[in-house]
Order: sequence, then structure tokens, then C-alpha cells
Amino acid sequence: MPNVPLTRVAVPVLTLTLAGAVVAPARAAVTPAGVTAVDRGHDRTITFRTGHDGEVLAAVTAAAPGVSWAVKGRESAVLSLYVDGRYATDDVVPADFPITREFALGRLRAGRHTLRLRLAADRSPGRSVRVSRLAFRTVAAGSPAYTDLAHAPVLYGRDGTGGSSTGPFQNAATDTPLVAWHEDVPASTPGHRLLTYSYIWSNEDGGTSTPQLMARWGRTTDIEWIYQVEVDARGRRVPGTAVFQAPNHVTQQFAGTYEGDHPLLQTCTLNNNICDKVDDPMRFSLSTAQTLDATTEAREQIMDRNPWTYWVAAAEARREGRVAADPPTTSQTLIADPRDYLYLVVRKQTLDPPNGTDWVGLSIGVRLKGDSTLYRSDHLFPDRSINRDLPAATTVQLPPGTTPSDVAEIVGIRVPATAKDTGATIKVQAINRAFFLGRNDLPGASFVSGPAPATLTPDHPTAVLYDAVTSAR
Repeated sequence: MPNVPLTRVAVPVLTLTLAGAVVAPARAAVTPAGVTAVDRGHDRTITFRTGHDGEVLAAVTAAAPGVSWAVKGRESAVLSLYVDGRYATDDVVPADFPITREFALGRLRAGRHTLRLRLAADRSPGRSVRVSRLAFRTVAAGSPAYTDLAHAPVLYGRDGTGGSSTGPFQNAATDTPLVAWHEDVPASTPGHRLLTYSYIWSNEDGGTSTPQLMARWGRTTDIEWIYQVEVDARGRRVPGTAVFQAPNHVTQQFAGTYEGDHPLLQTCTLNNNICDKVDDPMRFSLSTAQTLDATTEAREQIMDRNPWTYWVAAAEARREGRVAADPPTTSQTLIADPRDYLYLVVRKQTLDPPNGTDWVGLSIGVRLKGDSTLYRSDHLFPDRSINRDLPAATTVQLPPGTTPSDVAEIVGIRVPATAKDTGATIKVQAINRAFFLGRNDLPGASFVSGPAPATLTPDHPTAVLYDAVTSAR
């Protein structure tokens, strides 16, 4: 597990300006030792002040002794946060080492507030949580960043979906929400903006198989957009534009309840699709302050910014028996150890892309020094190749212990989906990043990043995207 030292509580007193928003850190009271211990039956209350009206975010660094997401029956300790007596969010603490997560506390007025921390004994086995740092910031009303936060959804936990996962509190032990973000782009109406909110779960108990996730998406987490809304030039919701991703990935009009402008949603399927009626006791109000440019970044790069998510994903895969030492390439359930993969993000464009099922995909191949084998991301299965033109993540399984210095070449391979080749051309533009997980299941440094121009056609279906010898010159 990651060896992350405890961080003493910071007590900032300055007002900062961040991305056009007024950010006001606040004082937090903690024990002299710098750790707030929250045990069963012993709530702790923190007092903090906000200098402005606005949406308040709280960064919480917490660990839970004796807890490990990798061990059945010891998956987590759930810390519930109450702001001025109002239930705000759950923090599923999955490890005995500190992890920092940011939560949205909602709109608060300037002044003094209380944050009550309670160990939710009804929904997790952990008996104690140690909070080593708390930091608050207020995004002032009237700023563009405030509008983005003011419309962010609150997501309730999965409940009653059937199969092996039934009843309340499921997300304390499986498919837990990890991080969230938003995208803010111009709408078709001048002056209007289109806001899209997405969540990352630790896995999905239904839907895409684990080997398919690794080959086509480059991770075992589940990533979905959950809510989208158009706002006008004053940041007000445009009536009739609010939609969410309903079961079977259907885009559906939102008809649920709002808290202010925050829609209340709930995870309601085994593959983490959404309903607009809520009934599970668990509540996740993750900060959506993070953002990305979907034209140049893959969604998985949100995980890169929160590297602990890789540890959680690997722990869940191992606990649920989906990791084997040498799984057959035909397996629909098993993957190799997550450390045995090269994790890549590739940018590409398909010229004259076909409709229907006759797409032409991209596979990534890796050759190692002194090894003639071409290791492929798709394992020679066309349906495991990349068939989308947004920046895309994938993985390539390599022999255990492979390091960046062992990689001789990275190759792009054109893969027709069916016997009917449409003749489409793939233009590879760049490799965003390429890394291995370390022994602690955290990403290592990327050793490839930058342009990798290549044109793949039926006559020339492969091209070298990275050559270690050339790159070393």
C-alpha cells in the first residue's frame, strides 16, 4: 500500500484568487497532535468561518485504522459530514493510510459554521477514522466557477438493484464513487453554457467485462457522465434542458428534486446508470471543481490527477477475484495483476468513419528489448480495440516486472471490426502519457508524452509511434 505520511492540519488565513473565483480558506479546530479521531459514538465538531457567500468545498484527509478496500469485510469506514446540522455527504475511507478528497458542502452564507464528523457505524465495518487535515474554500457567488459548482448534482448510493448487490449501503463496499468533475462549453444559444458532470466509480458490478474495460478503456473503474444542463448568461438553469444518463445509457429529462440548483440523483443499476428518484441512505456530494478539455484529454486523466484511485481500483479487482497470475486471453472475467500493464492515452482521428458495426479500431502494440513478441492491447480480438476518436485510454499486458527501460517500441495497429473493411484511415496524433503502476499500485512517471504522427491505412496498417533508440538521441 502507498506509504503516505500523515499531514499536519494547515491553518491558512489568507484570501486567495483561483480561476476567477474568490477562495477563502478557513480555520479548523483539531486536536493538538494534529489528528482528529472520530470513533463510533463519539462525533467531533469542527468550527470554521467563510468570508463570502458562496459554494463551500472541504478537502478532507482521512485514514481508517484496520481498514483495507482489498479485504472482504474490512472494506471501509464511512465518515458522514454534517454542515450546520444538515447531512451533506459521506466520505468512504478505504484505507489505513491518508487519502485526500474534496467534498461540496453546498451554498453557505459568510460567517461561522460547524462541520460535524460522525462515524456511520450502520454502513461500514471500520471502527475509527483519523482526520489529519481539513481545508475549506468558498467559491463566491457571481463568478463563473460558482455557476459550475452551483448546478453540480448530489448522488445518492446504489440500492436494491438485485443480483449479488442488493439493499442499502452498497457503495460502502463496492462500486463506490471516487472523484467527479465538470465540463463547461458554449451552448448553441449565444451567451449560454452547457455544463456536464461526470463521476468515477471504483468499478461496475454489471456491464462491460473487466478484460474489455482494460483493453478498450484502460482502467477497471467505471466513468460516466450523470447530469447535463444549459445555463444562461446569468448562470440560471434554462427550463427543459436538464437531462441525466438513465438505465441502458438513455439520455432522459430530469424530473426529480433540487436542493437549490443541485439535482438529487441516485446510482440505480449495476453498471452505475442513474435515476432521478432517491431512497438510499448514502449520499455523495463530491466536489466537481476539477475539469478537463475533452478534445485533448482522456477522462481517465482525472484519475491520473488523483492517483489513489488506481490503488482503490486494483484493490477492488483483487478482492472480487478478478485478478489472476496468468489469465487466458479468452477470459471474460480475469485480468493479470494491474501492475503488469502499460497504461496509455492515445489521441487519434478516423477519416470517413463508418456507421453501424463496420468501424475500424486501433490497437496498441508493444515490443520489448530482446523479445520478438508483439504484445497487443486487444489480444487479437477486434471488439477489444479502441473504436472512438476522443482521446482514448488503453492498456497493454506485459511480462511481470517490465519497466519503462525495457520498452523498445510502441506501435499503432489498424483493426477492422468485421471481415468487411470499409477502408477508413486512422490518423494517430499523439500519446498523452504512458506509465506503469508501482508496487504500491500508484502510477509511476510517464515516460512517453507528445506528438506521435502516423497514418494507418489498409495498405499500411501499422506504424511505430515510439522508438526507444530514436527517442534517446
